[in-house]
Amino acid sequence: MSGTANGREIGTFKNFIAGAWVPAASGRTFENRNPSNRDEVIGHFASSDSVDVAAAVGAAAEAYETWGKGSAIARANILHKAANILEGRIPEIGRELAWEEGKTLKEGIGETTRAVQILRYYAGEAQQPTGEHYPSMNPATLLYTVREPLGVCGIVTPWNFPIAIPAWKIAPALAFGNTVVFKPASATPLCAVRLVEALADAGLPAGVLNLVTGSAGAVGDPLVQDSRVVAISFTGSNEVGGELRKSAAARGAKLQLELGGKNPAIVLADADMNHALMHVINGAMMSTGQKCTATSRAIVDRHVADEFTEKLAARVSAIRVGDPLDPDSMMGPLIDDRAADRVAGEVEAARKSGVQLLFGGERLSGEDRERGAFVSPAVFANVDRNSRLAQEELFGPVLGVIPVDGLDEAIDVANKVRFGLSASIFTRDLATALTFAQRIETGIVHVNSETAGAEPHVPFGGYKGSSSYSREQGKAAREFFTQTKTVYIDLPPA
Repeated sequence: MSGTANGREIGTFKNFIAGAWVPAASGRTFENRNPSNRDEVIGHFASSDSVDVAAAVGAAAEAYETWGKGSAIARANILHKAANILEGRIPEIGRELAWEEGKTLKEGIGETTRAVQILRYYAGEAQQPTGEHYPSMNPATLLYTVREPLGVCGIVTPWNFPIAIPAWKIAPALAFGNTVVFKPASATPLCAVRLVEALADAGLPAGVLNLVTGSAGAVGDPLVQDSRVVAISFTGSNEVGGELRKSAAARGAKLQLELGGKNPAIVLADADMNHALMHVINGAMMSTGQKCTATSRAIVDRHVADEFTEKLAARVSAIRVGDPLDPDSMMGPLIDDRAADRVAGEVEAARKSGVQLLFGGERLSGEDRERGAFVSPAVFANVDRNSRLAQEELFGPVLGVIPVDGLDEAIDVANKVRFGLSASIFTRDLATALTFAQRIETGIVHVNSETAGAEPHVPFGGYKGSSSYSREQGKAAREFFTQTKTVYIDLPPA
């Protein structure tokens, strides 16, 4: 231990390989810092490389021989116990999540609670039927299918949901009999450690789950290129996802991608305006806009666009931005200074191009905010549907209002982007809502609620450039983490 931060001792955290906490083979570590205060070190983490990855994959491959052929009920019991352990740690881990990632304390506790729910859900799913019985042309033939695990799975997760997304990938992988090598984002390794601790404390056998921290190049590349890793589940940028497609295709690995979004909220003239404003603002600004499902386009009927935009700007300007551990803060920092500079730069570039900036988008100071990655939430009016602001994911608290003439134009604008993750509409008319649900090109559809809501027991994923056309969570996870075996059984001749 060395020093203290935020009232806690600064720890040195290791990899988890073959059931033991071990340092990187090189002995190197990297610092993780608080995005609210860059002077504050959260911890030192193993700076791993291909040697550590090879050890983790080897451990997972060895453990698979027992885990994959073992009892599904035993796997379910471990996941259920892990959920109970994690539940007992929610207040502490939720606080650490806010400290490490920058979500507000309420959001950090909420996300940790969601991870508990996910572990419990997959404890149940492990005990569900694994196949089907079919009639055969030969009445004496027993014809059935079973689903079996894949083998060693590589799990690569982002920083914006540092415990929920790892949980919703790792839990089904383990529940269905796979073993895992887990590479978390370098910006949020502490939350990854806490999730693995809960699973290890629940009695997970050695080698079944392995954690390797470090950079994408030093850890991620050798992990996804290892021939023993038969499946890869990745959430992150479209650019990295594109490279993974090539790598996985070259060696025939199974691949699941969840990528970006440019999510619209359509507000029609008949909508309850206050209700729509609340949900659009929550969807756009909570978690500092750092969600793949965040609302970044408000597509508003021209009859109410001026009133909606005026009220939107007034409410957004009242959002208190500050330390996420302060209960008065409504929005925390971005993940780091680079992200804050990028978002502020995008806002300034849009303003200089002639887009009407109503509020925000600048780096903040005062109240010690100059030491963190703080940016004020931004609202633009009268955004051109073809502009960068309307087309590209900025991954920050930036919302553009696009006026349209009615439902048809709204849906056309909503669909004319390369992404298709989530979309919402605000209307009182049932026929309009159903038309929207049928015509919108997204994997997730909300009516009279924000784009960012997603429950853990239903499929999650997008259309077009937002995914690899697979789905996560719910029963859909079994589709990715298992493979089907068809069995014909005939009696021998009498």
